[in-house]
Amino acid sequence: MVKIYPFKAVRPVREEAGNIASVPYDVVSTEEAKEIIEIQPNSFMRVIRSEATLPGVDPASPEVYDTASKNLNSLIEKGLLMQDTEPGIYLYRIKQGGNIYLGFVSCVSVGDYRADLIKKHEHTRYDKEEDRTKHIDTTNANTGLVVLLYRDSGDIYSYVNSLVPEGTPDAVARDGSGVVHELFRISDPRILTELEEIFSGVDSLYIADGHHRAKSSVNVAEKRESEGRMTSESDRFMAVIFAEDRVKIHGYSRLVTDLGKYNPETFMAEIKTRFEVKEYGEIDDTVFRIPPLKDFKIPIHTIHMYLAGKWYELSAPVKNPEDVIASLDVSVLQKEVMEDMLGITDPRKDPRLQYLGGARPLADLKVRVDSGAFAVAFSLQPVKVESVLSVADEGNVMPPKSTWFEPKLLSGLVIHTLE
Repeated sequence: MVKIYPFKAVRPVREEAGNIASVPYDVVSTEEAKEIIEIQPNSFMRVIRSEATLPGVDPASPEVYDTASKNLNSLIEKGLLMQDTEPGIYLYRIKQGGNIYLGFVSCVSVGDYRADLIKKHEHTRYDKEEDRTKHIDTTNANTGLVVLLYRDSGDIYSYVNSLVPEGTPDAVARDGSGVVHELFRISDPRILTELEEIFSGVDSLYIADGHHRAKSSVNVAEKRESEGRMTSESDRFMAVIFAEDRVKIHGYSRLVTDLGKYNPETFMAEIKTRFEVKEYGEIDDTVFRIPPLKDFKIPIHTIHMYLAGKWYELSAPVKNPEDVIASLDVSVLQKEVMEDMLGITDPRKDPRLQYLGGARPLADLKVRVDSGAFAVAFSLQPVKVESVLSVADEGNVMPPKSTWFEPKLLSGLVIHTLE
């Protein structure tokens, strides 16, 4: 059974929330972070990508992490961020087009992560782990959110939704796409206790996004424990928690720089020995998903490929539907095309392979291939949320970049300090 904990958040004063909140650190480059800071001098990007304020400095140098801490403290000293005097949980609501996503921010237990009550579905990379470990330890704070999911019995989400107060949120911010992010603080001890009791009956939580932030928080707890400076807050990390049926998953597109030993004609000839191939024709490239040409009565892999100016649909029967990982489209694409044909055996490191988030329009793939920067692109259908949870339950991991979860959250609206 999992534990959740209210905490005394550091957060923007209401009138500054829109100026401070920023996209997460891992979706922008240093140069893009610098541009954001130039437009919004008080952006939280100063904390999560502090190297953007230090021209010419190695992003892994101690100065970067020290500056992140100084920039965080500066926002507090200026009165732009304040800390709540009593613990609370924080309802996080996102209005995106016609969709409304609602979760809540609380702390969760490092012990639950270690005991696998907080389940994972992907591997972490050491370099990213090391970076966030240093960042959390030096700033003494969780500055980014881990996104967790729970299986809802049917009553939990309804209860959380009932907690949304009428009136003005405690924070409102809009991202570059016009998506509205709202935060509501809940501090009634009776409600906090009831929510904790509800989650004591939840068997597991599942990481949807933020594997590196979660593992880095665990690393910091272990480091502080070994150094004799452990606190109760260091043994917890901040997360936003959603019902599993209240999020969306998109596919994650692949781009490959070259065709290896093939040219477009021979590449296509080899593809046809592995898949049934049909030319797709015109597509709406303003959307981010290509619908299959037809529905099949048996499980079918369906992958869309852009090669030499044309879109194609690749299909093949799923050989073993009971094997959740092998039955994923991304798995057959990796084995049949990336490994066997192109020699890309490590999709986590190979520089020939690049990824594009699933909520990006298909035009982004087309432009990159047409420019000559890439030779071929693949667009994948979304994985079902239940498949992700099943993989985690089995103790397995998904292939890299299998899932693009929505909603995407902002950083800087709520911060958890470790002391």
